[in-house]
Amino acid sequence: MNRALALIAALSGLMMAHPAQAQLRRIESGVVEGVTAPSGVEVWKGIPFAAPPVRALRWKAPQPVTPWQGSFHADRPAPMCLQPLRSRTMNHYFGNEAISEDCLYLNVWAPQSAQGKALPVIVWIYGGAFNVGSANMANYDGEALAAKGVVRVNLAYRVGPLGFLAHPDLTQEGSGASGNYGLMDQIAGLEWVKRNIAAFGGDPANVTIVGQSAGSMSVALLQQSPRAKGLFHKVVGMSGSPFGELLRPIPLAQAEAQDVDLQKALGVSGIEAMRDLPADRILSVAQGVPREPIVIDGQVLTGTAQDVFARRAQSDVPVMIGHTRDESFMSLGPVKSVADWQAAIAKTFPEAAPQILKAYPVKEDGDVARAVADVQRDATLGRQMAGWARAQAANGKAPAYVWQFTRRQPYAEGIRFADHDPATAGAYHTGDVPYWFRTLDSLNLFRTTRVWDAGDRALEEQMSSMLLAFARTGVPAPDWPAFDPKRPRVMRLGFDRGVIDWPHYKTLDALASAPVSRPATGSRPRD
Repeated sequence: MNRALALIAALSGLMMAHPAQAQLRRIESGVVEGVTAPSGVEVWKGIPFAAPPVRALRWKAPQPVTPWQGSFHADRPAPMCLQPLRSRTMNHYFGNEAISEDCLYLNVWAPQSAQGKALPVIVWIYGGAFNVGSANMANYDGEALAAKGVVRVNLAYRVGPLGFLAHPDLTQEGSGASGNYGLMDQIAGLEWVKRNIAAFGGDPANVTIVGQSAGSMSVALLQQSPRAKGLFHKVVGMSGSPFGELLRPIPLAQAEAQDVDLQKALGVSGIEAMRDLPADRILSVAQGVPREPIVIDGQVLTGTAQDVFARRAQSDVPVMIGHTRDESFMSLGPVKSVADWQAAIAKTFPEAAPQILKAYPVKEDGDVARAVADVQRDATLGRQMAGWARAQAANGKAPAYVWQFTRRQPYAEGIRFADHDPATAGAYHTGDVPYWFRTLDSLNLFRTTRVWDAGDRALEEQMSSMLLAFARTGVPAPDWPAFDPKRPRVMRLGFDRGVIDWPHYKTLDALASAPVSRPATGSRPRD
């Protein structure tokens, strides 16, 4: 008898732990069937929003989905777009994922009983230097925010040379434009949201797009794209924008030339021959060909970010942007002493060195590391985010809100990563993301890498509440002032949360001559 009761209890527990079938939803292409998580949040993963971009559709704008009969089982993630894989010892390793050119799918999370409501929608666009990234990574999971009353969407887009390739043959096919296929995927995903999200309880008239790193740059590019007008109503950019030198869009002719070089490196005669090649070969050869991904093609992007905003042609929507304290995309080199510091600044900023040395005072060797981190950050991410805030304030009516994230995560003792040094990482690039999304525990998915404390849980609650408030109302917090160039202030996000004057704001322009370098795959924490 006891054995029978134990078996019944075990089976009952198994049934409780296993996700139940979610209610069916009818969208434009057919019926989708997801699952209900133990939290009650309903989840649909791997919904196609465009046709597979394979064979003749490689390097084409995303095409409509072929409708299906019966129900589509949206109960598992689709493959991520073709890219290099992560190793198990990387900082942001969340398990192996399948990869494929057939990758234009999205995931939806909705609160229980959301159908028939009009809830705010948060759409996530991943980063990864436009070379890597996945809509399925555990630190991007949408369940926790959906449980708080929003509809979450993670959309995929093509990356690397399969997502961003300009070529004379493609320009001819594209009525005078080529490249930016990954951005077109993002736009197609947002168009899908506009047409279909009401079926999941989302409000198509209240969509907030959120991105980090290259995803943040994507959000800014979408804000300036005429093709994305009307598809979103608020934007959130985490650590990246096209308002600096890094990854800024290049002219179409320049992009065509760089990708003709790729064609030659592949040893084929034109774009049709490139379409016949295995995709992994293209990916491999492209690693050795210098390329800039984003193109001013005249259709998706009609000019630089500065030009578009100056013409007031951007989507004039509320903006919430910021960066972490210790991230950067440049290096002053090995700087250990006061003498090293002075020499590095004089070499890197020969004309502005006196101003910079005064703005970032270093009195003894112990001050050097902080000053180096601050200059490297401000010369790259600081200038990128300031340029965005300034452009919106000068050329729009909607407000911009700016933050700086300062929390250094509490690493487990002795933890090691292939791409990340806990001793020096500080408040690193992407380190803020799990606080915004309430996914701190994702970083302990396979091994204990962080020992979160009560302060981290409180910060997670504060930051995610700010994101939710912004998605609902366009204001992240009552005490968070909108950006004002006459008195630029930011919200400091850490255990010492509060509004502060923007650190070193008056020196940002003096840092414009800094040499920046595109981050190499594997050289920093993966986004």
